[in-house]
Amino acid sequence: MASVLGIEELRRPGGYAIRVLAVAACYYAAARLGLIRELTVEGAVVTPLWPASGVALAALLTCGLRCWPGIVLGAFFSILSLTTPDVWVLCILFGNTAAPLCAALLLRRAGFRTDLARLRDGLALTFLAALAATPISATVGVGSLVLSGSLAAEGFWPVWLAWWVGDAMGVLIVTPLLLMLHRARRPLPLGRWKEATALAVVACLLVPLAVYSPHSLLFLVYPLIVWAALRFQLLGSVLCALFTSVVATVAATDGVGAFAHLTRVAVMAKLQAFNGSMALTALLLSALITEQRNTRRSVEKACQELVEVLEHLTAGEAPPPRPHTAADDEDEAEDRSWPTGAP
Repeated sequence: MASVLGIEELRRPGGYAIRVLAVAACYYAAARLGLIRELTVEGAVVTPLWPASGVALAALLTCGLRCWPGIVLGAFFSILSLTTPDVWVLCILFGNTAAPLCAALLLRRAGFRTDLARLRDGLALTFLAALAATPISATVGVGSLVLSGSLAAEGFWPVWLAWWVGDAMGVLIVTPLLLMLHRARRPLPLGRWKEATALAVVACLLVPLAVYSPHSLLFLVYPLIVWAALRFQLLGSVLCALFTSVVATVAATDGVGAFAHLTRVAVMAKLQAFNGSMALTALLLSALITEQRNTRRSVEKACQELVEVLEHLTAGEAPPPRPHTAADDEDEAEDRSWPTGAP
């Protein structure tokens, strides 16, 4: 998001307000997209994929922690578009804001890097952000529904599970995609575009076949995820996972294909198990591949520098100083700083 607005513009007077409004607009748009497809569990309406949670965490990681009022505004207007607000809305707003804030703080303490180039970053995003922090919003939100009388007490756990998994899926799928788009610097070469086009065509043919078939063919999407992760790392695998998740969600809410003849609770359980395993495969596999490739490049570069040093020593010359690259500056800046969101 910060790359869209421009860092220099955000440092001018009024830049903080622009940032907050941008976060609010993105959160509201993501919430409206998530509400297009809904499932009813124990009389409560839930969304299998809540992209707004992923947008909120990505905003905190890229724009800084001080942009949290934008999350509150976006959540408030998304609730306002559904129902008349009351005092219990404040509890839901608190939960929707506290969960991504807690996730961002946990990731910061774990040394999380937004390029997701290490396996530990993928594990941190999965276990600290998606699994450990999102229960805050589910607990506060569903608890407020029970206390206000909108939900029976015996329906707490089914609705809580659906709420939690929807938020977790938003973090697992949407947050990595936004972080990759935020760091995008150059387009793919022409040769890679041909393979990317082929991957997209196969995905458009294979995913609907696997999801809408009455037989158990959902496993067919995993080779596609592996292909995308091997060749295009995180951006490719997450895009495939997002497309597959959207198609599966549409089929599940319509009760067709692999989700036909199931109860609403069974549909939710099957859909979330499929989406969760697919998102974890895409995130962790691509992070592992990226880390291995970066390690190989570092080893190759160190070997090349060692050869140059040996050549100079053999010739009786002093070894040349190691050149300082832009990658070194980026790594040092990543280690020293964390986005504070100061205008």
